Amino acid sequence: MDRQEALESIRENVTNENLVRHMLATEAIMRALACRLGGNEEEWGMAGLLHDIDVELTGGDMTTHSKLGADLARDLGASEAIAQAILCHNQHHGVKPETPMEKALFCADPLTGLITAAALVRPEKKIAPLEASSVRKRFKEKSFAAGANREQIARCSDIGLELDDFITLGVAAMKEIAPALGL
Repeated sequence: MDRQEALESIRENVTNENLVRHMLATEAIMRALACRLGGNEEEWGMAGLLHDIDVELTGGDMTTHSKLGADLARDLGASEAIAQAILCHNQHHGVKPETPMEKALFCADPLTGLITAAALVRPEKKIAPLEASSVRKRFKEKSFAAGANREQIARCSDIGLELDDFITLGVAAMKEIAPALGL
């Protein structure tokens, strides 16, 4: 499986451009985490890229979301490790993240929303001037980007990162692909 094939499948299954951008942001953070934690950058990135490929197909039904996504990833030739990470990023299935890649995807997924929201409230609506410290302050505001699950983000400790380091890594990874994110 290659990235281009994965992107083509995403474009076939996902019409919401913001969802595509979220998947690209998750891919970027997962690649940065793999580099930092000694994981396989291609594999971790692919897990991040494909993790929400089924959201529109399942109508957002959390009881089926990620089960179909894991199957779609397998059909594209993804490894079982990628499929399992996709499956367990949705806690509604009760499948606990066990491997470093699974744990990384679990906490990276909501971080993208928090970072994006922090960039979009800036006057220029760009990520370039965004500082990790601003995201950290927003993290404490429970009503800000309320959909970004703080408990899930804080599980970065399960992969050996302090919250500030995790946010810094996430902001830097997303800055590197800012044009693709529209930020």
